[in-house]
Amino acid sequence: MAVGVYPGSFHPLTIAHVAVAEAARDQLELERIDLAVAADPLGKPHLSGSATERVERVRRSLGDRPGLRAVAATSQLVVELSGGYDVVVLGADKWDQVLDPGWYDDVGHRDRAVAALPVVAVAPRHGCEVRSWPGVDLRVLDLPAHLGRVSATAVRDGRTDWAV
Repeated sequence: MAVGVYPGSFHPLTIAHVAVAEAARDQLELERIDLAVAADPLGKPHLSGSATERVERVRRSLGDRPGLRAVAATSQLVVELSGGYDVVVLGADKWDQVLDPGWYDDVGHRDRAVAALPVVAVAPRHGCEVRSWPGVDLRVLDLPAHLGRVSATAVRDGRTDWAV
């Protein structure tokens, strides 16, 4: 059976993170989704707690949800994190970041990185267009529209009803 990876900081884990992981697992008929908790996520220097503490928090929050597990991510780059997986799961905002040449040495580097990705499952996000990309097997996940507004930032700012 196929296995997917869903990289992120998950600081904190939200109802949308879990819904995205479960939708990817179910819609793509995956055996498991590994939520790869980034030790040092790109563009997020504000995270509190060690990577080990954050992985443990995600593990506790996931509980016994079938086919979902938290793992520590040792790389910052989606293309490296997705190695060995059949599917990489991303929010539309992260997909935009993956396609942004500003995160790479040059456009050629970006194009090689994107070409190396497995199947890409993208969760729609409010205000983000899900862009197709030549040569990428892109799947848009079917999720309730209200989840596209959920954010970990809002949870950290007090929107606790969005926390898991």
